[in-house]
Amino acid sequence: MRRHRTAAGILLAVGALLTGGLTTAATANAAGTTPAPVPTRGASAAEQQQARTFWTADRMRSATPLDLLLTPSQAKKLKAPKQGATTTTVASTAAAPTAFPQAGGAWTGGGAVVKTSGRVFFTFQGRTASCSGNAVTSQNASTVITAGHCVKYQGSWHTNWVFVPAYDNGQAPYGQWTASKTLTTPQWEATEDINYDIGAAVVAPLNGQKLTAVTGAQGVQFNGGYNQKMYAFGFPAAAPYDGTKLIYCSGNSSKDWLFTQDHGIACNMTGGSSGGPWFAGFNESTGTGLQASVNSFGYVFIPNRMFGPYFGNDAKALYDKAQAS
Repeated sequence: MRRHRTAAGILLAVGALLTGGLTTAATANAAGTTPAPVPTRGASAAEQQQARTFWTADRMRSATPLDLLLTPSQAKKLKAPKQGATTTTVASTAAAPTAFPQAGGAWTGGGAVVKTSGRVFFTFQGRTASCSGNAVTSQNASTVITAGHCVKYQGSWHTNWVFVPAYDNGQAPYGQWTASKTLTTPQWEATEDINYDIGAAVVAPLNGQKLTAVTGAQGVQFNGGYNQKMYAFGFPAAAPYDGTKLIYCSGNSSKDWLFTQDHGIACNMTGGSSGGPWFAGFNESTGTGLQASVNSFGYVFIPNRMFGPYFGNDAKALYDKAQAS
């Protein structure tokens, strides 16, 4: 898996659509084997309390996208993307229509995605780092989906892990939600297989409420097939972005024609966007869709294209484990 890739943050991550239900469509790409047990890490009450007090506004503002913290050997697989592309701009008024396709611009459409999407903050090898994540429909009303490398990397689980929905330049309008448990796929834990770069977190209640009672939730799609219209969201924090805005890309996705089984979409999001959600069946008017992937990586030699893992049976096993926790 040591091919010439960049990572997105490290890149640099169903019922009724409008109510965020769950569907599991069949596809020929679904694996026929039973998924292996899902690796998890629990956070003690003391660790959760430490995370609550650790993330001040200044620390959140100064957190570095994970890929920019890697040593040369660590970055062999997950390098920061080459810069040079400028941010695509969209009209600043909330009523302005959004664009399809869109290679990277601020989301001005409003809707549910503004509250379900957020930044993820954690400590990696003693340093503050960031990714993105999304709140999804779940039995425990407390599940966040992100990228695998946003919960565990280089053999170590991240600590001081929090999810900040609707992050706003150091402010947390809907609170900071600390992880009581983080999870990833067995393939990511064993070999950091980029095809399974998926992670999840179960967050503790805050002020007597559970996460999705406050933020709402998006549905999840498994084994939904390839070549769909997709919308990808995240909080890229590496130039030309600064982590202060929810950015989106949209377009017709395609299956990676090179080394992986992943989805690809034209997108110039950078470090910090990893773990942000990809939606199929996305409704711009309501800001709702079915999450079918996460921002994961890019190839150095294919600029301005993002890739995300296919949500198959192993992704569903991860989700089921998380929502039952």
